[in-house]
Amino acid sequence: MRIAIAGFMHESNTFAVTPTTVQHFKDAALHTGTDIIPNWKDAHHEVGGFIEGAQTHSYELVPFLMAWATPSGPLTADTYEHIVGDLLSGLKKTAPFDGLLLALHGAMVSEQHLNADGETMARVRALLGPDLPIVLTLDLHANISPRMVEHATATITYKTYPHVKQRDRGREAAALIARTVRGEIHPVQALRKPPLLPHIVRQYTESGITAEVMAEVARTEALPGVLSASYAPGFPYADVPDIGPAVIVVTDNDKDLAEREAQRLNDFIWDRRESLTARLPSPAEAVAQALAHPGQPITLLDVGDNVGGGSPGDSTILLSEMLRQNARDGLVILYDTQAVAQCVQTGVRNAIALDVGGKTDNRHGKPVSISGTVKLIADGRYIETEPRHGGKRFGDMGRTAIVQTTEGHLIVLHSLREAPMSLQQILSLGIKPETRKLMVAKGAVAPRAAYEPVSAAVIPVDTPGVTAAGPEHFTYKHRPKPLYPLDP
Repeated sequence: MRIAIAGFMHESNTFAVTPTTVQHFKDAALHTGTDIIPNWKDAHHEVGGFIEGAQTHSYELVPFLMAWATPSGPLTADTYEHIVGDLLSGLKKTAPFDGLLLALHGAMVSEQHLNADGETMARVRALLGPDLPIVLTLDLHANISPRMVEHATATITYKTYPHVKQRDRGREAAALIARTVRGEIHPVQALRKPPLLPHIVRQYTESGITAEVMAEVARTEALPGVLSASYAPGFPYADVPDIGPAVIVVTDNDKDLAEREAQRLNDFIWDRRESLTARLPSPAEAVAQALAHPGQPITLLDVGDNVGGGSPGDSTILLSEMLRQNARDGLVILYDTQAVAQCVQTGVRNAIALDVGGKTDNRHGKPVSISGTVKLIADGRYIETEPRHGGKRFGDMGRTAIVQTTEGHLIVLHSLREAPMSLQQILSLGIKPETRKLMVAKGAVAPRAAYEPVSAAVIPVDTPGVTAAGPEHFTYKHRPKPLYPLDP
C-alpha cells in the first residue's frame, strides 16, 4: 500500500494589504520529497501524523510537497499557480499510489480564486480520477465549501483552538485512508453550514459555548456507523461566499446517517447562536485592568493584530496605551525590519532612539517613538518541542533585536513575521515572563496555549486592525445573506 502525502496551506486575510508570494512560503516552510520527513516527522502537525501513520498502518510513505506560509493577504495568481503546479506535477511523478493524504487550510484565497482550496481539490480530483481515495484535513478556521468536500473521500478538521492536537488529526486521517484502501470501510459524508459568524474569541474550545459544541461533536462521532465528525467555526477575515462555520459527518456507507447527524449538529449550533457573540474591553479598559491586577505577568491579546489571522504584527495600539497610562516593565513584540536594521547599526549596549511599528498600513496605529538601550541582537531561530497552535517545530523571526526602554519595557523587534504561538519565541532571547508586568501577544485565542500557563491573567482586547474581534468591524461584499449577527 503506497500512500502519497502533501500539504498546501495558507490562511488568507482578504482585508490585509500584503499579498502572499512564493518567497513567503520559502521563508516559512516549502519542502519537497524526502526533505519533508526531517522537517515534519516530529512536528505536532497533521503531516507529522501522516508520517507516523506509515509505521502504524503499514503503508509506504510517498512524500512530495509541504508548503505553508504565515497568514497574510491573498496569494498572488502566480504564487498559487506555481505551488499548485508543483502539487500536481508531484502527484504525476509519484504515481502510481493507492491513496492521498492531503493537508489544506480551507481558508486560502488567491487573486483569481476566492475558493482556492476548492479549486485545488477540483484539480487534484481531475488528475487522479473519481475513485482514488483522498482523505482531506482542514484547519478549524476553514471556510469549508461544498467543492472541497465533493472531491474528497473523507474530510476531517482540527478539534481544538488553540490547535494543539493537529497530530491526532493526522493519525485519524492515516487510519481512515488505510482502512479505505483495504476495503474495510466505504466513507460517505455530509456537509452543513449554519448561517452565522461566530465571534473569534468564542471559538475557544477549552471552555464556554464551543466546548459544548465540541462535546456534542464527540458524542456524534461515538455513534455506531460514524467514522468522523467535525465542526469548523470558520475564518471571519476572508470575504468569500463560503465564509462561516461548517459541520461534516463521515459515515461508513450510510448517507442517510451522515445527513441526519450533520443536520442535528447544525441545529444544535444554530440554537446557541447568541452565545457565539461577544464584547471585549477597549485598549484603555484592558490596560487599566492589567495594571490593577495584583499578579504578573498579565497577557493582553492584541486581537486586531492577530498575526496568525493575517495581520501585519506591527500594531502600536497597545504600546501607545501602555505609555499613556505610565505602565512599566512590559513586553511588546513588533515586526519591523527597519527598526531591526537601526539596532544592528547602533550595536548592543548602546543608547538608541527610534520609531517602531505602525509601518505596514494605517489600520494598526502610527509609529511610536521610544528610547533606551539595545539589549540584544539574535538570529531569531528557535525550536518548540511541545504541542502548540499550528504544530510547527521550527520557528524563525529573522534577525531580531531587543530594546530596553527608559520605562523598563522590552521591545522585541523582528524581521520575519512570526505569530506568537510558542513561548520559545521569547525564552530563546533570555526573556523571563515572570519579570514582566504586562505582555502583549498578537493573537485572539491561539497564544493561550503558550502564554496562559505563565500568566496571572489573559485579557483579549478589542483593538482595531484587519483581524478586529467582531464581524461588525468589516464590510463584506461576497458573504451569503442572511448571516447572523450581521443581518436581522
